[in-house]
Amino acid sequence: MSGEKRPAANSFGSSQLVKRAKADADGGQSSAVAVAGASGNGALIRADGRSSALQSPVMELTGHTGEVFAARFDPTGQFIASGSMDRNILLWRSSGACENYGILSGHKQAILDLHWARDSKVLFSASADMTLASWDIETGQRIRRHPGHEEVINCMDVSKRGEELLVSGSDDGYIGIWDPRTKEAIKFIQTPFPITAIALSEAGNELFTGGIDNDIKVWDLRKEKVTYSLLGHTDTVTSLQLSPDNTTLLSNSHDSTVRTWDVQPFGPADRRIRTYDGAPAGPERNLLKASWDSKGERIAAGSGDQSVAIWETRTGKLLNKLPGHRGAVNDVRFSPIGEPLCECICPFFSLIVCESLAAQFSGLCSPAYRSADCAF
Repeated sequence: MSGEKRPAANSFGSSQLVKRAKADADGGQSSAVAVAGASGNGALIRADGRSSALQSPVMELTGHTGEVFAARFDPTGQFIASGSMDRNILLWRSSGACENYGILSGHKQAILDLHWARDSKVLFSASADMTLASWDIETGQRIRRHPGHEEVINCMDVSKRGEELLVSGSDDGYIGIWDPRTKEAIKFIQTPFPITAIALSEAGNELFTGGIDNDIKVWDLRKEKVTYSLLGHTDTVTSLQLSPDNTTLLSNSHDSTVRTWDVQPFGPADRRIRTYDGAPAGPERNLLKASWDSKGERIAAGSGDQSVAIWETRTGKLLNKLPGHRGAVNDVRFSPIGEPLCECICPFFSLIVCESLAAQFSGLCSPAYRSADCAF
């Protein structure tokens, strides 16, 4: 396949995409005030006590025509990219009306993972079409297509410092290591099982992988060997992410537990730190993600019980269960810049961006899909 640049669809910045603010359904407790206009759509006024730049405490972003599997804030926290079963990547602003400003098209199958370059000018994507891709955000063009895997690419990560490198994990059981400036992989490392989760250490010398064998493996990339394994999950590992201080690994699994692990050099023999319950995998068995907030003080996880679970990291206390969806919540992310914002990838093709206050979290349910027992 050709690796030439491909322009985005003609609807780059299309006005067909809809941004809806959540209606005030909390009996007057919302910190946003709806002011009806002649059009009936209403305007939202920021009220006292709110610290984010969103028009409303909860914003629903719609425009995808297939299930949304992944979304990521860029390093500045100003933009969001979302990837979907519809094979498109949509670009959004994370403030105000959260307007859509671009569509990146070119993958032939669902987009399963996304990561931004450190300068926020390039976006990397992993797809079920067995390729990675890099995209120029300013022009909307695909910079390069990266073939080489022979099955669905489930996950990817980007190096934190030094030369920008990509790592990928696939159902073909291979770890791919890529220089985004070239089309072909630098190398492939074979493993016995499909890889469903991956995370690269800050220094870039260690790689953490999870798969259908239930174990988390820690690789020395210089030797291309597993140095130790983290044992405890009893089903497929669905996501991995390092804490902001790079000392703790966060994992989610189909065994319906979220766990933290001590991954410091010369750590204890038993590296298990804590198990967080309250986010069941559900019957859909999607690759549900868990993530840290920007300070490592809270953990959020998507759940198969149609909710989002948020815990206090240190104590394991379940702070909130945010209900209202009608399907598994595939991904949850906190803003990287510490503002009280988080995003939730919900079913029915939409994305929720909401204020996430230290002591109280706004509801993530959208009015269109709210269930009868929704508390927000």
